[in-house]
Amino acid sequence: MTTNNQRKYLQIHNLQLNFKSFSIKHITLTVNAGEYFVLLGPTGSGKTVLLETIAGLHTPQEGQIILNGQDITHTAPEKRGIGFVYQDYALFPHLTVAENITFGLAAKNRSAIQRMFPLLGEKGVKRSQGEIEKQRNAIAKLLRIEHLLQRKPQSLSGGEQQRVALARALVVEPRLMLLDEPLSALDPERREELQRELLRIHKTIGTTIIHVTHDFEEAISLGDRIAVMHNGQIVQIGSSESIFRQPKSEFVARFVGTRNIFQAETAKNITNGTAILVHRGLKISALTTLKGKVHYSIRPEDIIVSRKKLSSSVRNCFAGKVSAITNRGMLVYITVEVPANDNQTDPIPFICAITRRSYDEMSLNIGDTVTISFKASAVHVF
Repeated sequence: MTTNNQRKYLQIHNLQLNFKSFSIKHITLTVNAGEYFVLLGPTGSGKTVLLETIAGLHTPQEGQIILNGQDITHTAPEKRGIGFVYQDYALFPHLTVAENITFGLAAKNRSAIQRMFPLLGEKGVKRSQGEIEKQRNAIAKLLRIEHLLQRKPQSLSGGEQQRVALARALVVEPRLMLLDEPLSALDPERREELQRELLRIHKTIGTTIIHVTHDFEEAISLGDRIAVMHNGQIVQIGSSESIFRQPKSEFVARFVGTRNIFQAETAKNITNGTAILVHRGLKISALTTLKGKVHYSIRPEDIIVSRKKLSSSVRNCFAGKVSAITNRGMLVYITVEVPANDNQTDPIPFICAITRRSYDEMSLNIGDTVTISFKASAVHVF
């Protein structure tokens, strides 16, 4: 999904936040109005800390946070108009679903409520009971939980609890929605179901969303754009396709599942944007203008495996032996070791992905000799 409105909505400039053992380091990024923006990275990379800083739960030592033209760097959390959903849902067990949803609208003692739940905000303090129920029913219908309104959280499934947490955050009409690993506690089937629901809800209401996850498949399913975080820094921002196909560092390449990452050196001559990479004597054609020592990567699904050498224009074609076979259901990963030309005994292992059908048709076994081939355009150099 792509957003039609490219107006800069959330702007973060040079954000710096120091703890004793961890730092957020000079974060600069822009989130467009109506965008579904994903923060992707491993556990401990700083994703949640950045989200909480945007929400106002941490005060940065340096930098600026601007939301819809307003500087909110030092604004109190409850006055930012931001909805926040944590991975553990944080529902109140003694309240019904209906009461959980309207908690931020119907609370009489705002100071006590804000100490318990500072991100609920101040909206709705003077609403009548009828208005509160109308808004609650509308958001329950949007999230398809009308039938759960009189139940308690402990009687709900994980997916149902997450819908209630989303409803509670959305009912106060936030200017920005922050989701911290909202699907991590769900089983694969429920996770996919809620991914579809999040996209449907986002399309319906158009709220700007920042979603934190460590799951790349989740990120590419949901995000208009993705920012990859590592050690408190954003190391790459772009579309899912650009991050998937054109990682800018070895860390990003490995994190998004690029299994073939090697070092090489470019030959001196680059002709029409095509260079020869020399990897332990192996000569590989690649589309690049980079010179000197480089990294290159090839996604497993971009490598063709065959019993015989293919008659095609593919520039990179090498013979090798199957050294490992890993069955992943619909896909089978084949490791093919290609002899190097540098007088070393260790071959170069290329991991290739083929369909289960192709694997069965070729009847591959460990020790078989095969040919691997891949286009110069499939070689990403960085």
